[in-house]
Amino acid sequence: MRFADYAKLYLKAGNGGSGMAHFRREKYVPRGGPDGGDGGDGGSILLEGDSHMNTLLDLRYKKFLKAKKGQPGGSSQKTGKKGEDIVLRVPLGTVAYESETRRVIGEVVRHGEKLVLARGGKGGLGNTHFKTATNQTPHYAQPGEPGEEIVVEIELKLIAEVGLVGFPNAGKSTLLSSLSAARPKIADYPFTTLEPNLGVVQMADHRSFVMADIPGIIEKAHEGKGLGLQFLRHIERNRVLLFVINGMSDISEEYRILCDELRAYRKDLMDKPRLVAITHLDLFPEYTLDEQPDLDVRYVPVSAVTGYGLDDLKERIWEMLHKRE
Repeated sequence: MRFADYAKLYLKAGNGGSGMAHFRREKYVPRGGPDGGDGGDGGSILLEGDSHMNTLLDLRYKKFLKAKKGQPGGSSQKTGKKGEDIVLRVPLGTVAYESETRRVIGEVVRHGEKLVLARGGKGGLGNTHFKTATNQTPHYAQPGEPGEEIVVEIELKLIAEVGLVGFPNAGKSTLLSSLSAARPKIADYPFTTLEPNLGVVQMADHRSFVMADIPGIIEKAHEGKGLGLQFLRHIERNRVLLFVINGMSDISEEYRILCDELRAYRKDLMDKPRLVAITHLDLFPEYTLDEQPDLDVRYVPVSAVTGYGLDDLKERIWEMLHKRE
């Protein structure tokens, strides 16, 4: 199944049913008065969080959605049936925006949490409600209200404890596959990873954490260059950022560029705990870097091919995730 993290939907909630103008008429009650029932509310369209889902792919095939209208009220003060809601199950970390204004409607972050996108119209009141001392036989019943109509954009921001940040070909996918059971696509060319991958990293004593391989960042990504803003948003929900840098490159310079891109996209991203994994250490004699990089955070030299440094890396990440404030 392909990963999908965006969908645009055209929604129309159900109209409310009309109230009924009706009078009680029985054999021995010739003037029983008004007894028209209320109309049923229209169906709403809403999102529901599902922790078992990880993609918005299903929404790609539901461009236009229209909820059912409420039924009109009946005699004997019977309320019309409510229109059926449309419930769209989405992964945790899903955010909904009003398309035209980009106003945030809300986000779903817990299993079972619901978010109303388009609310159904209220059913109209029957003529029973309009009886007064001076008007004992109201012939008026209220029409139902129209349901909301809206165009929304749905975006998924992956929820993972650790996000891998780095340039294309830095070795993020190889590192993720070595640390977890995830099997992302790996090849020796830029932008092999075109969609985020999640993997569960298992440790001793039944410990584990979720790691996300974010597609490669390049300079000026915050301006939309390369894969740009399409994937930078996934970093927002990671608790720890793991910068993955090829040991054969200018480590300090690559780290600076990556930090600049994150800072330009959202300044508060740099407030997250950071750690650097320097990869491809198997290409260095005795796994020793030619020179020590000038970094403002701790770094761990690793080799995803031989496993060198991976246990140390996992322990460092675990410490950062569970460090008490």
